[in-house]
Amino acid sequence: MPRPRKFRRVRGSFSATFFKPAGVPLCTLEEISLAQDEIEALRLKDVENLDQTAAAEKMKVSQSTFQRILSIARKKVSTAITDGKAIRIETGS
Repeated sequence: MPRPRKFRRVRGSFSATFFKPAGVPLCTLEEISLAQDEIEALRLKDVENLDQTAAAEKMKVSQSTFQRILSIARKKVSTAITDGKAIRIETGS
């Protein structure tokens, strides 16, 4: 039985739920899903320019957990960009 998932602090909601390549209908695209904690990790590290320790403290997770979340998020975004896939931002807790 896996360990219960620890609560991760995410700052508010996001204004968009989808990003997609221009000129391609969404119904024809494969989707890659990003969780809110993955978006928050990208925001803290790449937009706010925080180091991993400070960003992990803001999300109330360990530095190694933050690194794992960030790596997964960057891989998903890179795959979507290079393969022309839509990015869906999951809503909810």
